[in-house]
Parts: sequence; C-alpha cells; structure tokens
Amino acid sequence: MEPLAPRRAGSKQEEGFGGQPRRVAELVMLPDLRRSSSGVSKNKKSQYLLSNCEEQENSSSWILENIKKKECVYFVKSSTLSDAGKVVCECGYPREQHLAEAMNPYAFQGEEWDPKKHVKEMPTDAFGDIAFRDVGQKVGKYVRLSQDTPSHIIYHLITQHWDLDIPNLLISVTGGAKDFNMKPRLKSIFRRGLVKVAHTTGAWIITGGTHAGVMKQVGEAVRDFSLSSSRNEGELVTIGIATWGAVHNRRSLIHPTLLPSHLQGGFCAEYVVDEEGQGHLTCLDSNHSHFILVDDGTHGCYGVEIALRTKLEKFISEQTKERGGVAIKIPIVCVVLEGGPGTLQTIYNAITNGTPCVIVEGSGRVADVIAQVASLPISEITISLIQQKLSMFFQEMFETFTESRIVEWTKKIQDIVRKRQLLTIFREGKDGQQDVDVAILQALLKASRSHDHFGHENWDHQLKLAVAWNRVDIARSEIFTDEWQWKPSELHTIMTAALISNKPEFVKLFLENGLQLKEFVTWDTLSSLYRNLDPSCLFQYKLQKVLAEDPEHPTAVPADPRVHMHFVAQVLRELLGDFTQPLYPRFRPYDQDSSGDAAFKRDPARDLLIWAIVQNRRKLAEIIWDQSQECIAAALACTKILKELSKEEEDTDSLEEMLALADEYEHRAIGVFTECYRKDEERAQKLLVRVSQAWGTTTCLQLALEAKDMKFMSHGGVQAFLTKVWWGQLCVDNGLWRVILCMLAFPLLCTHLISFREKRLQAVRGLLRVRAFFSAPVVIFHVNILSYFLFLCLFSYVLMVDFQPTPSHCEYVIYFWLFSLTCEELRQLFYDPDGCGLRKRAFLYFNDFWNKLDIIAILLFIVGLTCRLIPALLYTGRVLLSLDFIMFCLRLMHIFTVSKTLGPKIIIVKRMMKDVFFFIFLLAVWVVSFGVAKQAILIHNESRVDWIFRGVIYQSYLTIFGQMPAYIDGVNFSLDDCSPNGTEPYKPKCPESDTNLQAPAFPEWLTVILLCLYLLFTNILLLNLLIAMFNYTFQQVQEHTDQIWKFQRHDLIEEYHNRPPAPPPFIVLSHLHLVVKRVILKIPAKRHKQLKNKLEESEEAALLFWETYLKENYLQNQQYQQQQRPEQKIQDISNKVDAMVDLLEMEHVKRSGSVEQRLASLEEQVTQTARALHWIVKTLKDGGFGLEADVPTLASQKASEGQDPELHSRQEEEDPGDAHHVNARHLLYPSSLITRFPVPNEKVPWETEFLIYNPPFYTAERKDKGVVDPVGSALEPLSGIRYNAVDGPVDRRSSHGPYAVRDGLPLNPMGRTGLRGRGALRYFGPNHSLQPVVTRWRRNQDGAICRKSIKKMLEVLVMKLPISEHWALPGGSQEPGEMLPRKLKQVLQREFWSSFQSLLTQGVEVYKGYVDDPRNTDNAWIETVAVSVHFADQNDVELTRLDSHLKHHDPKISVRWQVVDKRIPLYANHKTILQKVATLFGAYY
Repeated sequence: MEPLAPRRAGSKQEEGFGGQPRRVAELVMLPDLRRSSSGVSKNKKSQYLLSNCEEQENSSSWILENIKKKECVYFVKSSTLSDAGKVVCECGYPREQHLAEAMNPYAFQGEEWDPKKHVKEMPTDAFGDIAFRDVGQKVGKYVRLSQDTPSHIIYHLITQHWDLDIPNLLISVTGGAKDFNMKPRLKSIFRRGLVKVAHTTGAWIITGGTHAGVMKQVGEAVRDFSLSSSRNEGELVTIGIATWGAVHNRRSLIHPTLLPSHLQGGFCAEYVVDEEGQGHLTCLDSNHSHFILVDDGTHGCYGVEIALRTKLEKFISEQTKERGGVAIKIPIVCVVLEGGPGTLQTIYNAITNGTPCVIVEGSGRVADVIAQVASLPISEITISLIQQKLSMFFQEMFETFTESRIVEWTKKIQDIVRKRQLLTIFREGKDGQQDVDVAILQALLKASRSHDHFGHENWDHQLKLAVAWNRVDIARSEIFTDEWQWKPSELHTIMTAALISNKPEFVKLFLENGLQLKEFVTWDTLSSLYRNLDPSCLFQYKLQKVLAEDPEHPTAVPADPRVHMHFVAQVLRELLGDFTQPLYPRFRPYDQDSSGDAAFKRDPARDLLIWAIVQNRRKLAEIIWDQSQECIAAALACTKILKELSKEEEDTDSLEEMLALADEYEHRAIGVFTECYRKDEERAQKLLVRVSQAWGTTTCLQLALEAKDMKFMSHGGVQAFLTKVWWGQLCVDNGLWRVILCMLAFPLLCTHLISFREKRLQAVRGLLRVRAFFSAPVVIFHVNILSYFLFLCLFSYVLMVDFQPTPSHCEYVIYFWLFSLTCEELRQLFYDPDGCGLRKRAFLYFNDFWNKLDIIAILLFIVGLTCRLIPALLYTGRVLLSLDFIMFCLRLMHIFTVSKTLGPKIIIVKRMMKDVFFFIFLLAVWVVSFGVAKQAILIHNESRVDWIFRGVIYQSYLTIFGQMPAYIDGVNFSLDDCSPNGTEPYKPKCPESDTNLQAPAFPEWLTVILLCLYLLFTNILLLNLLIAMFNYTFQQVQEHTDQIWKFQRHDLIEEYHNRPPAPPPFIVLSHLHLVVKRVILKIPAKRHKQLKNKLEESEEAALLFWETYLKENYLQNQQYQQQQRPEQKIQDISNKVDAMVDLLEMEHVKRSGSVEQRLASLEEQVTQTARALHWIVKTLKDGGFGLEADVPTLASQKASEGQDPELHSRQEEEDPGDAHHVNARHLLYPSSLITRFPVPNEKVPWETEFLIYNPPFYTAERKDKGVVDPVGSALEPLSGIRYNAVDGPVDRRSSHGPYAVRDGLPLNPMGRTGLRGRGALRYFGPNHSLQPVVTRWRRNQDGAICRKSIKKMLEVLVMKLPISEHWALPGGSQEPGEMLPRKLKQVLQREFWSSFQSLLTQGVEVYKGYVDDPRNTDNAWIETVAVSVHFADQNDVELTRLDSHLKHHDPKISVRWQVVDKRIPLYANHKTILQKVATLFGAYY
C-alpha cells in the first residue's frame, strides 16, 4: 500500500514541534552489537547484522500494515486561537498541519466537526528507535498508534518486534502528572523499592512516559539503577504510554520518508528534551526504554491514553506465562503517588477490575486522602469527612469542587476502601514496612488470597507468583506460614519449575518444608528436566549429537521419554568413563516395584545433582549435594564430569567456572573423607573401595583416579590405605631390611622376624606364612627388582663378554627371560577386571609412558635378535641389542618411583624434559645458522655428506662446550691436517687458502666475529635461559611434586598388587596357570576385594548412614568457619550498623506515629462521647424537653486514622456502615454503558434528603421471549401494572411487605441505587427467584463422614456457565407457572424434574428476601427463596438418581460436588445462603 505523505512542518516554537528529524547512524545498530557475543567471528557478526536488517525490514512492514495513526480530514476553524495566536482547527492543529484533502472536504461541507466522523485512521509514520540528545548511547523504542488499536496488536508489537520477554509482573505506576515534592527519605525508599521489585521479578513498569510528576520519579529511579548496576544485570523495561498530541518536539519522531530503502536500515530519531520551551505540552522522559504514543487526531489534549492503557494492562494481565511446566497469569499491581481526579478514577477502575493498589502515603493529594480514610469503617467515610480531607490536601483547587463532585469522590472512595483486600497503604516506618518492593508483593499476595479458589489452589497460585518473581523472602514470610500446611506432593510441579528456571533458594525452601526427593524424582520428572536443559550448555549439545546419531531415534518427532534417559546415560558414561556402567536402563521401568526401577530410584539426589552439574549451576548443585547420601562418590563424580566437559568448552569464562567448581567438589570430598577418617580409619577406607551401584558400579578410588584428583589421592587416609595394600598381609611397621633378609633367607619366616596383620598368620608357621609373605606387593616388587637386576647383569655380560656367533647358554637364558617379560606385558594388556573391553584396555595400556617404553624395548630386542641370528648382520644385531640395553636400563626409573626420595625427583626430571625440547628448538636455530654460515665461508663445495654434517652440526654443537674449530682464526692453519681436494676420507677438506703463500684466504675477522656472537647467544643467553627454565619448573613442580608422586604411586601399587608373585623368568608358570583358568575353565577376571569390594546391603546401609552423619558435621564445621572469617565478621558488623542507622533515622517517625495513635484514640473517645450526647439530646427532645431550635449541632468525629487496614480485616465482613446494599450501587451497570448516579452510604435511605439526586433511566431490551414489562421511560404503558399484588402470571408482592410507589414506579425497599427503570431485569418491583441448595456429607473412601475442626463437612452441588468466571448454585429466575429455575433444568434431565420438585417441597427454607444484585435499580430488584435439600444417607435412592442424571447434562455447563468452605468461589450472595445452610446442619464453613 502507498504510504501517505506526512504533515508539513510548522513553527516549532508556536505549536511545540521540534526541528526536522536527524538520522543517528552510529546509534542504530548499537543495541544489536551490544547483544552480540565477543566470541563470535567477523563472518558470523556480518551474518547477524544482515539477518537483523531483514528482521527490521519485516518489522517495519508489519507496523505499517497493522499500526495506524489518527489524522483530521476536515478543517473547521476553532473559536479559540493557539498559544502563538494562530488560527487552528477544532482538532487543535493549524491549517498547515492538515492534509490537502482536509482543506477541500466536499463530503463534509457544512457539517459540524465531529472527532468520530472527521478523524480517520492512516498508516503510522512514527516508529523505530529513539535516542535522546545529551543522554549518551541509550536507545529506546517508540511507536505512534491510534487510540482504537486493539490490545493484542500492541502486545504482539512489544513481545515480537520489540523482543521483550513476557513479564512475570506488571507494575502500573500512576499519580500526579505535574512535578510535586516528596520527602527525601520517602523518595529514596520509593525509588529503591520500585527498581528492586522490577529487577528481581522481571517486571514491566508502565507509566505515562513524560518527564514530569510521577513519571519523572520512576525515570530517575531507573536511571540510578542503570548507573549503579553492571551490564550483565540487564536493563529495566519501562514502558511509557503518553498522548501523542501532548508531546513536545514530536515532529522529530516522524520518519522523513517511508521508502523501503530507508526501512531496511531502520530509523533512529534524535529527541531533545526541552522543558523550557514545552509550554503547555510535555516532553518524553529519557529514562524510559519504550514509548507508546496514543493518537486521537487532536493536539494539546491530555488523557487520551487512559482508555488504551487500561485495556492494554487488562489484556496483558490475562496472558499466561509458562516456565518449567508451570503457567501463571501475569499479575498486575497499581502503585499510586500523589495524583488528582484522573488518578482517583484510575484507582477506582483498578479496584473494580480486581487489580491490587499500593498507595504511598505522604506523597500528597489523592494518595494521602485515601490513606487517611483507609482504616475507617465505611459508615464513617462521609461526605463531610471527604470534604474536609479535600480542603486539606487540595488547597489550591478545592474551590473548584462542586457538591456533586464531592459526592462522586465520596462514593468512589467508599467503594475503594470497601475492598480492603485490594488496597495496601505504604507508610514509611509503619508496622515494619521498610521497602516498597515488599509492600507491592505483599499487596499482590493479599489480593490473591482474597480470591476464592478450591482447596489449595489459592496458596498454590501465590507460590507460583513468588517463584516467578524469584522472591524467596516473600514466600517464607507470606506463604509458608501456619495458615496452610503444605503437602509434599503439592510442591512437585513448582519444584520442577524452580529447578528449570535455576532458582536454588526456592529449591532449598521446598526441601526445608518437607519435599521428599524420593517421591519427586520420577522417570517423567527426569525426562522433563533433560528436555528443558539450558540451550547454551555443552551437555545439551552432546545429548543432541547422540540423539542425531542414533538410528532408532525419530528425528521428526520429539524424543521418546522411554529411551531419552538411555541417551542421557550414554552421554554420562562418556563423561564418567567406560569403567562405569550406564546409570539408567535402556527402557523405561514401568513396574515401580521392579528391581530395575529400584536401582533407578536408589539415589534421587544423584539424578538431580548430575542435572545441575552438567549445566554448571553451582548453587543448585550445592543444595542438592547436601541432600545426597553417597556424598564422597558424588563429589568425585562431579569433578570427573566437570573436568571432562571443560576439555570441550570453548568459552573461557565457562571453562574457568567449571574448573573452579570441580576444585570445590574435590575439596568437599576431601573434607567429608577427613571427617570419616578421623572418626574411624577402617570404615573410611571401606568407603574408598566400596562398589557404588548408584554411580555405575565404580568406587571412590576409581573416580578419583579417573578424574585425576591429586589432592584427594594425596590425602593421608588414602595414602595409608595404599600403604596397607602395598604391604599386603604384612604389618606396615616391618622394616624393609627385614623383608629383604627374609627374601634372601626365607626360612627366617618361621621366626618372629616378620609380623603379620592377621593373628591367624602370626600364630601359625609354615606354608601359609610363606605364601602370605611372597604374595605381598612389597615383596613381589623387591623380588622383581632383584630379578630385573639379574636380567640386566646377565644381559650386559652377554653383550660385553659372551656374544658368540652361536648363542651361548647364557644368551638362551636371556631369550627365555625376555619371553617371560613379554608374556607379562600381554597379561597386563588383556587383564580386564572391570569389563571395559579390549579397546579401552588397549587405550589405557598404551596411554602409560612406561608401557610404551617396554613395548619399544621388546620390539627393539626382537629386531636385534633377528639380525643377530643372521650371520651377515651379526654386528648390526649386537649394536641394536646394545641400544636396547639402554632402553631396559631406563626402565629402572619407573621402579624407583616407589621411593619417597627418588620418586618426586624423577617427576621433576620428566617435567624438565619438556623444557629441554623447547630449548633444543631454540638452540637448533643458532646452531644451524652459524654452522651453515661457517661451512660456506671456510669450505668450498664440500660434497661429502658426513663431513658436511660434522662441519655444520657437530662442530657447531661442540663449540658451545669449548671445543673451538681448528681453522676459524687461521692461527693453527696447516695443510698437512686437511685434504686440499677433499679426497681423503679421514681428513676434512681444507678451507679457502692461498696455495702459494700457504696461508688462509678467508676473512678471519668475519669468522671470529661470528664465533663471538655465536658463543654470546648460545653459551650465555640460551644456556642461562635453560637454567632459568629448569629453575622455574623445579619451583613450580616442587610445590605439587608430593601430590603428583602420591597420585602416581597408586599405579605402581596396583600393578604389583595384581602381578603374579613369581618373578621373571619363573612368572611363566603363573601365566600358564592363568591361561588354564581363563581359556579352559572360563573363569572371568575379578578385581581383588582389597581394591573393589561389594558390601552386603545391611553393611552398606550402615556405612552410608555413617557417611551422611559425618557429612552433616562437615557442613556445620564449614558454616562455622565461614562465620569466623574476618570478611564475614566485617560484613555482619556492617549489616548491624546499617540496621542501627535505619532504626535511628526512623525513631522520629515512630515517635510521631505513637503521637498519631494517641490522637486517634482520643478522637475515637470524642466520637463516642458525641454519639452519647447526640442520643441524650435526641431522647430529651423526644421527651418534650427544650425547643428544637436550641438543639446543639454535633459534628461527626473521625476515628483513628493511623490504623492499618490489614489490622481490621473483620471490618470488611462486619462493617456496620455496609448495612445498605452495595452491589446494587456499582457505578457501572453490568452489560451496558450506563453509569449510575453516585450514591454514598449515608444517602441510600429514601428518608434521607438528597436534593441533587438525579439518576438516569435505563430499561434494557431482553432477548428472551418471556413475559417482560414494557421498555421505555414513558409512564403510560406502565400504568396498568398492579404493584404489591399478583399481577396476572407475575407475583409483584415483596417478602419484606408492601413497598412504596412514587410517580407510578415502585421504590426499592433497600434504598437508592443511582439508576431508575428496571435495568436488565424482567419486571418492575420484585423479581422472584429460587435457589435450591443441594448438599450431602463429604465422606472418605471408607464411607465415614469427613470432619474439620470437629465439625462435619458438607458438599454442595454447584454449576458454572461458559460465560461466567464464578460457580453458582443451580437456581435463578423462574418462568411464570414453573416451579424449577431455568438453570436447574439445564443441569437435570427432564425425567428427573418432577422428582426434584417433590424434593423441593420437602426441603427447608433457609432464606427469603432481598438479594443485593448489581442488576437492581431504584424500581426493580431481585428477591429469592433459598431451599435446602440435604441427603444425609450416602445410599439414598434419590441421591443416586440425581448423580446419574447429572452425568447427562449439557456439556457446555460444568457441574460438580464441591466441599463447603468460606473460600469456595461462589457469588457473594450465594455464599451467604450457603453459610446459613452450614449453620442449619452445624457443619464446617
């Protein structure tokens, strides 16, 4: 569609319009660039910006199609001039601001200007980004739209095109539109509380958006928050809804052109806040983030946005936000500061719509008027009192208040105060109220509690709100109280939401209030949690990768929960290691009592802990770990998972967080193990090797080794256990010399030279002692050392002395010896007690450096042996075997790692080898460069490769160690020591020389300089660099050498623990025995119980309980140490000082509050005295004493003004001033646009004089075809009606007796309603209805009657129509001549109607009379008869028939049996009837 041209620019000073808009190119893309991650590449950034431009183009097109503005299309000269003295239209715009077609409106010629007819909608021309000059780089969003724009369009714009997240709370701030003064402390409290509640709950703040009044206060609060907060805390969403025609400088917001080429790049308007030149207009506030500018086609008119804002807020509050499986409607609260008449109307509308309001007392005007009377009974809120308050708080404009306006204000304030559950007065320092944020959230919860819900729905809704707001303090103080006892099962859904949304404080709160993880963690719960993983976490990526690779998993449909956890287990096994078993079965265990499901539900804390750890959620994982049973294994498993994930994490910050968290959990494992080891060493060591079914049949020791938790492995308790394993059945206090002595002379074992741990072995002598001795790993180790030394000695003897062309006997022994070593290496390769598989075992085997060295040595020996057996390659074989001897000697370093002295030094040497490799790379640069240059300068065309290598590499390398080249300086030059032509093989080629003079011809000065520079950089620089690197490595490694040695000590101990006792070459016998067991007898390999022990169930349960008990001790010690830290003590002292300062600052407030209370008490006493005097005077006057003229006038006194309405909730139900009908005086008549005449309480009785009472007349046309009275205000059609009698089929008699008839119309016996006519009712006068109250006793499964507070509990039959939000009794109006109400007929089948009529005739009448209904008028009202039909016996035939006929009712109507309770969501008048029925039967209510 073709966009229309904008208005032509006018005078910017005359009409308040700004200059031409400017394009701020440097600010257009700023928000998008700010969102982009620093880790994104340039290519990705360009793609992002390109896609962003496309999104902006689509957004602009959508706005042009759906968002309209208002334009005046008919210029009619106004009788008033503009501020600049110019002629303007009735719309307020000058002639030049109109379209050309408006100047010649042929269609409207001669008509009066009508905004409904002469203002048309057109595509908007003002939208995009807005930047405020002199405010920095802050950019917001804005749009100009018509006042008739539907709310769903605006909501779509905000959420989809402005990309705002759906809020958890909507805060509507209203009040004075002009600047006003507030106390500095109150201003500070308001600002701090407002931004706190908005930030913590993720709320939207909606204001008027202008730079004045309450909007300015909100803007400054947001500004202060932005300045004091970091960027990652996010920005507050502050939406300003203002009138377009009242905005100053709005011309700068209009697009200069709407061509598509301009829309692609977006539009950023530069707005200037000009308070001095704004005149009667107003400027936008620069601290708001978004602006909705409402246009009605006029200029200078305020309040245009009120209706649209009200509809939009109501629409947003009806939307649902779902997170973590929990859906809540977006709550809304109205916060009021100061304000005038418009604010009062806003408060009234909010209260009428059920929106809670927070009034800030002390802010002035309307806020203070309401706050002053909020605690009074309705009967004391009189016209005179409101007049007095208005004169006090509206001193400047009080004279403009007419009597009718004061009456209207009184009526509205009465209606506002009547709904005390929706009204919260914030008083500074009153009743512990310190922060506005707490008052706002308490107001919302109080309003939620006031809503009627079935059962626990009310409390459940409040808890959902608190979780959505992330305010655990509110949940603790307002929800988890003694008023409601939460069942653990009621918290499951909200617990899931708290976990998914990462709110650990709520998880902790739920656990404290009885939530059982065993009941909460089910298969479906886990599936739901893993389906809602954080999209940015690495585990989610790995899980999706596994799902994509699985051929059985359908890609087109969501993951099947039956197999989903199997995929999770697959990823977890990849992280934990192949030595573990899958944590979850492949298929879902449907049978809850099956063994598989029992294993699945063994440790629910483990499942939640893993879920939290893989997402790197520190606080959540900490809370769940505190609940875990196998805490040491859980902590070690967490370190393993985190370290494995950190290897693939690309983000540096996340990587550091993962490693820090892994280190934290390693310390937790150490802390708990330390507590256990101090208590009982033997039981603590059992924890190390206990097989954990919950963690994949692994042990704590295995987890620590796989995670490389060196600190844990170096713990004294772990090392003591390894030492115990190392010594086998021998006592660890045996001296090493005793062991070696018994090895050499084993008959000494029959003596007491060696002591054993077991008394059995200590007592016996003989073969058992010998077997136990030689089976100890320490003995096996030393026997193998002795064997290995013998092997090296024999090998060296053969190489140096007995290497014959034909192998000797000694050489054959060497061959057999090496064969036994090869068999042992093969045994280590195929030894798989954990069932990891050959591939994993091979990976683990070749991952060890010493195993690689063994393989190389064996292969080199085989190659050397092959060459040795070939006569032509005998010498080559000897050379290879000699080199192989070096390899076998290097193997001794691994043997020495067991030594506490040599072991750490070997580790340092290994680390220094890496430094040597880096040094060699640097050294090679200098050696090659110098060697090539020297060789090229000295020697001409050397063709012998070996001499080139000597000259370039060998001699240059030896020069570093002081061996200088012979001819480099020409001093030792001699032709006899070299070969002139390079033909002699054992002499180097002569350098460049003069053959005649027998002198060198090369530049000696150059070679000397090169040599000096070479020695300077290599000898001095590089060698010292190597020394410094060695020193640094030594210092760095020395700190952790002990840990590293202790960690690697385990591998050596485990190797010799699993090694056969016999040393090579006799170990071949053990290998033969092993082959028979594995191959022939098929006996699988098993790990020794000393390293992996599976306990009995009872023993394991006792051990885990003991571990859990000591974990609690550890946590208590940690908490105590945290409290004793100097930083924590300083923080505690600081908090106490701040609290004391606040108390001192508020002391004067409390004192003034005490004075106010005393004055209020005095006023109450004066009021009572005045009432007593009034009664005395009236009594004396009635008795004939005195003249009426002498009666003194007694002014009505006000009651206490300092009381909080929350303290007087009983007044809400038992207010003596509410004896008059209330619902019948609502200003807005239901289902119409009619507004009643305001009738305050004191003016309700007809006897009370009300001279200005002039109610409108309204009679609606009914759709039903039944008997109805005539429509219209003419009295002639109504003259035939007979009141106070039976008028044909209509009974016009009242149960309250004869009623008055004035001017041919009956008068409501309860008083004025503010509306004449019959309204939406059928008849003038009483409209009779019937309310059957069908009840039965509530029974449990055993058939016994349920009781509460000793009283029996009733169930009542209720129904709900599709158009209604409330439940109701199945009654209502009756057709003439019919006994059953129409609604009851809709519920029951026709064949049961007669039976129910007989039940009604047998029923008990519990109420008969007037019903306070909002449809009542001055001349028509509803009266009802309530009949109780009670089924005392559950086997009653009629009750059974009733239930059977209820099952076939209209499907559009909901019917149910509901427990009778005061919280039941019924209409108010129906609840009153139900209470009477409960009283009749003595039942609970």
